[in-house]
Amino acid sequence: MLWGGGTHIRPVETRQREGRNAVKRGTKSQNLAALFFLGCLLFNYPLLSLFGRYVTVLDIPLLYVYLFTAWAALIGLMATIIER
Repeated sequence: MLWGGGTHIRPVETRQREGRNAVKRGTKSQNLAALFFLGCLLFNYPLLSLFGRYVTVLDIPLLYVYLFTAWAALIGLMATIIER
């Protein structure tokens, strides 16, 4: 048992590395939260109603094209945020 309540001093390099990792985790969490709110905005009624008209792109309704491209874009953005 160490004197002083059982605490020990870690090397400065370890503390700096842990601090940088904590900042990266905080930034990653903030980016993922922002991406969540972007997804809520993209799949919300007022924006979806813009694409609800009967218009086709390569014989696919515009609403389906929008839904799948927005979904794929969110997945791609999420992958880049997590891998960073």
